[in-house]
Amino acid sequence: MKIFGREPAALIAFAAVVIKLAAAFGVNLTSDQQSVLNAVVAAAVGVAVAFMAHDALAAPLYGFAQAGLALAVGFGLHWSADQQAVVLSFVQVAIA
Repeated sequence: MKIFGREPAALIAFAAVVIKLAAAFGVNLTSDQQSVLNAVVAAAVGVAVAFMAHDALAAPLYGFAQAGLALAVGFGLHWSADQQAVVLSFVQVAIA
């Protein structure tokens, strides 16, 4: 399933990089705001994929997990990027 000719995970990753670039080069975003923006993007892509697939649950579940983790980090969860990646990898494997 593709959105704008791209895999949903690629769109989420691209949006995350754009948000980080914006924060690094002049847009005044706190880490909380970046986390919320990433969560919204992940959730929106998950919903779009679920809508397009009609009955698939894997993408919205992963999007929800990614959004939840981003929000948790935004509200004070002090996990490194490596820890977050491991948790999200586990979620992907568990869903598969």
